[in-house]
Amino acid sequence: MNEQARRAENFRALHARPGIFAIPNPWDAGSARILAMLGFEALATTSAGFAFSLGKPDAEAALTREETLANARTIVEATDLPVSADLENGFGPEPETVAETIRLAAASGLVGGSIEDASGDPDDPIFDIAYAADRIRAAAEAARQLPFRFMLTGRTDNYLHGRSDLADAIRRLQAYQEAGADVLYAPGLTDLADIRQVVTSVDCPVNVLALPGGPTISELAEAGVRRVSVGSAFAFAALGALVEAATELREQGTYGFGALSAVGRAAVREAFAG
Repeated sequence: MNEQARRAENFRALHARPGIFAIPNPWDAGSARILAMLGFEALATTSAGFAFSLGKPDAEAALTREETLANARTIVEATDLPVSADLENGFGPEPETVAETIRLAAASGLVGGSIEDASGDPDDPIFDIAYAADRIRAAAEAARQLPFRFMLTGRTDNYLHGRSDLADAIRRLQAYQEAGADVLYAPGLTDLADIRQVVTSVDCPVNVLALPGGPTISELAEAGVRRVSVGSAFAFAALGALVEAATELREQGTYGFGALSAVGRAAVREAFAG
């Protein structure tokens, strides 16, 4: 078994075992190494966090496919953990483009990735359900042709575009499951009853995005959720700390920001030692 196949098998096993696991979202190789050192078992990229690192907005088409996969490769190479990628909408509307994105993702060392149904058109932001399912089907067919098990996440962005229609979100996730998705994801859900209804309406592992005010991991586990990701939250936390430290320096002329805890300093040094 080669290294990528080993990671793929480990990733599949995380979804198959009982219980829930957290999959944090590094935005570069350094943050990936820190998260691996802290004991997480798998990683997922964040398009927003990576965009911020390039000085770009979190917006549709802010990143090219080449940029995204090059960044993913640096994260893959930073640790020995399985890495899944935020592949946005597959970087093009056509099913053929989505399939090619999956093949290129695999060539970058990834063992999983998500395809969303956001169209990038502000006047019609979500693809028609049948067409969105065709895109997932093309991605799944490409994934099944790989020499290892690539975990494909089918994602609906309804809630991120103000379409808080649980019934439609469930219909979409069911269609993506039927089209071949291995994991299902509807970012934006925070009501535990809604999340429980999603879990009981499908037969695939469900990923939930951790959001302020949302259910805890133990509550999500009780609801049957298999995976919890944080999206861009860690990137915002890191950059927010930078803003606060820089503001203190510029406006107060003090250095309180330098008082990083001994535990924090030791962890950072350990992550980058050797």
